Amino acid sequence: MNKEKFYDSIRTSLFGGKLSQLQVDGINSILNHWDKTGYKDLRWLAYILATVYHETAKTMQPIAEYGKGQGKRYGKKIDVDGKPYVIPNQIYYGRGHVMLTWRANYMRFSKRLNIPLLANPDLMLQTDVSIAVLFDGMINGLFTGVGLGRYFNAHYTDWINARKTVNGLDKAELIASYAEKFMIALD
Repeated sequence: MNKEKFYDSIRTSLFGGKLSQLQVDGINSILNHWDKTGYKDLRWLAYILATVYHETAKTMQPIAEYGKGQGKRYGKKIDVDGKPYVIPNQIYYGRGHVMLTWRANYMRFSKRLNIPLLANPDLMLQTDVSIAVLFDGMINGLFTGVGLGRYFNAHYTDWINARKTVNGLDKAELIASYAEKFMIALD
């Protein structure tokens, strides 16, 4: 990949002509993780970058959800199944590059990655932890039951429905437009 061409392209098409050092650092962290995975389908990477661009309000850094779940079911001590919980004494609002929510999801990734996210959900604000969850969740379908391979494979490219790897079709067309710009830059 020609990083200079990549950054020139996204700087213009997505970032209004300017990238901060934090944005570059965040993108580089994602690109470095991608290189370590061995995956080759750049559509997957483009969609991951587009998701992070959207979910982090263009910061490209792991962040806490604005409002911290206020007014949402996951912003209370209620799990995704509707059952209240007392322990641990945490609220599982969105955090990270992908806005991980719900106690059950923090528990899933705690076990899967052997990281104490259930006890300390703010670990999702650490770049390495957040990127591990981001890639595992989107590629292996751990957020919604479907992974990127369903939407991008040898016979299929579906930028819009790829949103189902994270959050139904919420903002699907908008995120698809970002992904296509990242793809142009990666090509």
